Amino acid sequence: MINIIPVTTKKQRAEFIDFPHDLYMGDSNYVPELFMAQDDLLNPDKHPFYKNSSAQLFLAYKDKKIVGRIAAIWNNVYNQYYNVSEGQFGFFDCINDQEVADKLFDTAVEWVKSKGGNKIFGPVNPSTNETCGMLIEGFDLPPMAMMPYNRPYYNELADNYGFTKQVDLRAYLVRSENANLRSVTLLDKLEERLKRSGIILRQIDLKNFTQEADKIKKVYNKAWDKNLGFVPMSDEEFAYVAKDLKMVVDPKYCILAEKENEIVGFAVGIPNINEVLIKIKRGRLFPFGIFKLLFGRKKIKTLRVMMLGVLEGYRKMGIEACLYGRIIKNAQASGIQSAECSWMLDHNYMMNHAIEQINGELYKKYRIYEKQI
Repeated sequence: MINIIPVTTKKQRAEFIDFPHDLYMGDSNYVPELFMAQDDLLNPDKHPFYKNSSAQLFLAYKDKKIVGRIAAIWNNVYNQYYNVSEGQFGFFDCINDQEVADKLFDTAVEWVKSKGGNKIFGPVNPSTNETCGMLIEGFDLPPMAMMPYNRPYYNELADNYGFTKQVDLRAYLVRSENANLRSVTLLDKLEERLKRSGIILRQIDLKNFTQEADKIKKVYNKAWDKNLGFVPMSDEEFAYVAKDLKMVVDPKYCILAEKENEIVGFAVGIPNINEVLIKIKRGRLFPFGIFKLLFGRKKIKTLRVMMLGVLEGYRKMGIEACLYGRIIKNAQASGIQSAECSWMLDHNYMMNHAIEQINGELYKKYRIYEKQI
C-alpha cells in the first residue's frame, strides 16, 4: 500500500530533506545538500520565492517507510511573465518503483490542476534560479556545486509516466591540461581593444558587495530574458542568492565588464564546494562538518563557472572571450585542475560553440520534462 502524505510539520520537512541521504547511501557520487540551506529553501517563512508563489511538499510511504518525495510548485511570477497557467514539480527523489513514482507525479499533477494549471514541467527546485533538471548523461562523476544528481532509472520513471523532453541543459568540462589557451594568449590584446571602446574588466569588490550585487542583478535580469523558463529575480530573491554566493565567491573567478561605472557583462565562477560537502555526513555541519568545510576549502581543485551574461548591445565585441580568458588565467595560477561551465541550453549555439572552442568537453546533460494535463 502506497500512501502520499502532504508535509505540514517541521519534523516532516526534516524527513523530506533527509530522504535522499538514505536513498543514495553507498553511492560514491552523491553529494548531500547542507541541511540548513535546504531547510531555509523549503521554508515559506524564510525564502523570498514564497512571497509571490507557493509549493506543497509530499512524502510517499510504503509499509510505513518513506520511499519517495516530490514538491508541487505554482510560480505566480513565471505565469504572469509568460502569460500562461503552468505548474512545476521539483525535489523529486524515488526508489526504483514505477508505481511509487506514478503516485508522486499524479499527486503533483492534481495539485497543479487545483491551481488552474494545464501543464506541468520540471524538475525545478523550486525555479530555474536554483538547481534544476534531471541528469540524463554523465553518471560517472559527482555533480559540481549547485548542480543536481540522480540515478539513471529516474529518466525511465519520468518517460514511463508520459513526460516528454522540454529542453536539455548542458554541462561542459574544461581540463587544464588540454584547454585551448587562445583566449588567454590574446587576453591583453582583446582587453586593450575593449578599453578603446571604454570597457574595462575587473574583479568583483567584496568590500562593496551589496552595491556590486545590485549592479549585477540589472544585467542578470536583462541578459537572461530570452532563456527558457527565465523569470526576473525580485530584489529580495537576488539578495538572498547573493548572500549565499558571497560565502563561496572568490574574486579571482568573478569578473565584471564595466563601461562608465555600469556593468555590461559579468562571469561568476565559484570553487567547487562539493569536493568538501561530499564528505559531510547527511549535510550536517555540526558538530564536526564545519571543520571539514573550513579546512577543505583550501584544497579544492575544481571550479564551476555558473553564470556568464553580457547585455545584448555589447555582444560579439569579445567581452565573453575576455571573461573566460581572465577566469582560465586565474584558475591556472591557482592550481585549478578543471572547470565546469554550466548550465547551457541545448540550443544556445553561440555559447556552446564558444565553450567548445576552448576544448570544453560535453560531459553531463540534464533534462527538463513537461506534460500537458
